[in-house]
Amino acid sequence: MTVLLVFLAIAYVLTWSLWFASTGIASPIARAVVFNLGVFVPGILSLAMTAWTGGRDGVAKLLRTLVKWDVSVRWYVFAAGYMFSIKVLAALIHRAAFGVWPRFGDLPVVLLFGATAVSWLTGGQAGEELGWRGFALPRLAATFGLGAASVVLGVVWACWHLPLFFLPGFDTFNQSFPQYLLQVVAVSVAMAWLWGNTRGSLFLTMLLHAAVNNTKDIVPSADPAAVSPWTLSHSAVAWITAALLWASAVFFLRTMPKPS
Repeated sequence: MTVLLVFLAIAYVLTWSLWFASTGIASPIARAVVFNLGVFVPGILSLAMTAWTGGRDGVAKLLRTLVKWDVSVRWYVFAAGYMFSIKVLAALIHRAAFGVWPRFGDLPVVLLFGATAVSWLTGGQAGEELGWRGFALPRLAATFGLGAASVVLGVVWACWHLPLFFLPGFDTFNQSFPQYLLQVVAVSVAMAWLWGNTRGSLFLTMLLHAAVNNTKDIVPSADPAAVSPWTLSHSAVAWITAALLWASAVFFLRTMPKPS
């Protein structure tokens, strides 16, 4: 547990330092490099600490999970379609409850899934997944069990993003962090459920992560009237989405596999 706490402390300090530093860089390219280096801190740090605690064999074992593709097709379907299905259902509930459709995103569905595929296959989520599901989740699960670990990690994962709610220029600026926290913890439970059912495949958790990032705005949850990260969202879609995510999370927690 000491190793994990050191990992989390360093990950927070380095990522937050890089993100705040990026806001003072004039060059767009240099700013993007520094910012994305912060995004990849958990993954880079997980490799360094795995090398320290487990040597070359430990690093090789961790890296193999990035290409652990030989799982049932149903897990690919779940990973790619989970958030999309939640959002479509949220739109239907909104229509039934309020008599009008919510606002839909501007991009065609095919582009959303195309962006998901590109981000996934180019390793866009590796920087986070190596750290969160590759390094932190197994260690938390060994202490708390996979279900409780998924909730704890969800809080850690959400709070790691906190600076992005205070930095102008990001789509999370001034959005409701409590509402975001609620959703991310539920998504963390879904990701742990997928991770456990695919024998620790980061290949599949990266697909789910990419799909969440790229398909969530088919029905946007952002609150146009948001003025502070500490307020609750006024977006009905956001609350319907959170309710659906948690209804799913309850099922996942009740059927969470035992970590191998």
